Amino acid sequence: MGKKVADLLVETICSAGIRHIYAVTGDSLNEVNDAVRRAGTVRWIHMRHEESGAFAATAEAELNGLACCAGSSGPGHVHLINGLYDAHRSNCSVLAIASTCPSDQFGTGYFQETSPIRLFDDCSGYNQMAVTPVQFARMLPAALQHALHKREVAVIGLPGDVAACPCAESPGAPGPLPSHSIFRPQDGELRQLAGMIASAERITLFCGIGAREAHDEVVQLASLLKAPVAYSFKSKMEVQYDNPFEIGMTGLLGLPSAYGSMHESDLLILLGTDFPYDSFLPQECRIAQVDIRPERIGRRARVELGLAGDVKDTLQALLPMLKEHTDRSFLDRQLKIYRELCDDMVAVASKPGSVGNLAPEYVATLIDRLASDDAIFTVDTGMCCVWGARYLHATGRRRMLGSFNHGSMANALPMAIGAALARPGQEVVALCGDGGLSMLLGDLATIVEYRLPVKIVVFNNRSLGMVKLEMEVAGLPDCQTDMCNPDFEAIARAMGITGFSVDDPAQAEATLLKAFDTPGPVLVSVQTDPNALAMPPKVEFGQMKGFALAMTKLILSGRTDEVVATAKSNLKHLRELI
Repeated sequence: MGKKVADLLVETICSAGIRHIYAVTGDSLNEVNDAVRRAGTVRWIHMRHEESGAFAATAEAELNGLACCAGSSGPGHVHLINGLYDAHRSNCSVLAIASTCPSDQFGTGYFQETSPIRLFDDCSGYNQMAVTPVQFARMLPAALQHALHKREVAVIGLPGDVAACPCAESPGAPGPLPSHSIFRPQDGELRQLAGMIASAERITLFCGIGAREAHDEVVQLASLLKAPVAYSFKSKMEVQYDNPFEIGMTGLLGLPSAYGSMHESDLLILLGTDFPYDSFLPQECRIAQVDIRPERIGRRARVELGLAGDVKDTLQALLPMLKEHTDRSFLDRQLKIYRELCDDMVAVASKPGSVGNLAPEYVATLIDRLASDDAIFTVDTGMCCVWGARYLHATGRRRMLGSFNHGSMANALPMAIGAALARPGQEVVALCGDGGLSMLLGDLATIVEYRLPVKIVVFNNRSLGMVKLEMEVAGLPDCQTDMCNPDFEAIARAMGITGFSVDDPAQAEATLLKAFDTPGPVLVSVQTDPNALAMPPKVEFGQMKGFALAMTKLILSGRTDEVVATAKSNLKHLRELI
């Protein structure tokens, strides 16, 4: 037989650098599966859920630049959507193959018939359906080109009968074409920014993931301007290391040092960030913003000067235009505040908690100390993000992956799968919440099947901790946030994963050390304190009032013991609320 459309798919994505397809096989995907088997150049990663496959592809794209997932007709499409939303909002180059029912059945209500064009419209930048081999031959390179260069999700609908057809040649390029360009503002615009900088006395830099490749330029700019450097959670590992000017994060998971510095500045420079929480951004100072996507400039804050460009290219052109500032008083004051906060966090994390209620801050510091200098961390949305944000430190070689823009639960485990396959030589550590792990528990089997040496630490606080806190600061007594958890260690062992449990603080370090030293996949279930709070850098009166009201309602409903437990666990935070 000649080459099929499915063979062309495998050949093309392999040439583009894709080495894995994350999918659940079956039905309309069978031709693609068989083409993968026969080619032997791309691995089919048998996921237990298509959502996990999309999250895994997101992680691989984040680390290696391009990845692929697939879903078959109907439910397979629907299951992909959440993970693809995450990839799209995180600007990850993911190709999604949406195989579907036979093309001659379109519009008949056929078994598992769905419309990929309508389903994936809001979570992709490229979204097309190929109904002939010639169309597919033209669409696939276009989709890959789009995913690579626009850093978005590209979806191709592929009917099962078309996948089985003899392939056709495209009149265009057979695959994506690499392109590396310089992108920066015009000199006149840079001189405008230089003028704003020259007239400012208190300058703060706020960096997002767009500054990932510009670490040295950011440090050089901060040194020149005597400016503190704050950053978003997503860019922590890229900005924090070897940076004597860093003052931490702002936002819901951040610190008062970054929040205060930004609000005391007379000039705030936003570098490669689309930070979503406008309530944490100042309204009074002058703001300049540099972003590779100009359509995003000014949508979060009152930006006076917007500059379209790559952060690294822009700063390299800007630096020679600047004169060095000599007054360090603002910088030194912010650094002092930050050091004191770091000392406070170290003091908090030094308290290990009690039996059955380990302090999550303490557990996070142990993980930070035991993990390798080039570890890849994946963090579940919720309280795991808090502990990762505050207690995992950058080294210049570490990475941290999470659902930072979409905010989905259950992302840490499947992202760890994608990270382990993308970077087989690096240590991968998943910080899972009990709620998140429970959602996609089945893909523990995927870790076993592919012998992925992922270290999974479950922060088992028997609750949806972040939701509980959200309700309390809104003045609502928490309801339906408790988790009736299984024995995660027993489940891990039943799956074929080495498992440990820790409920005694005295055993935590030794158990985690043993877990990190054990070859292959390991799961550690840690009984953490369900009442541990995490206060944002900006505590509003409404939050204080709401928290007090929630505690009062708990007492009146007979849940006094929970109020006492919360108070005992969080004296360090309750002082801020009073």
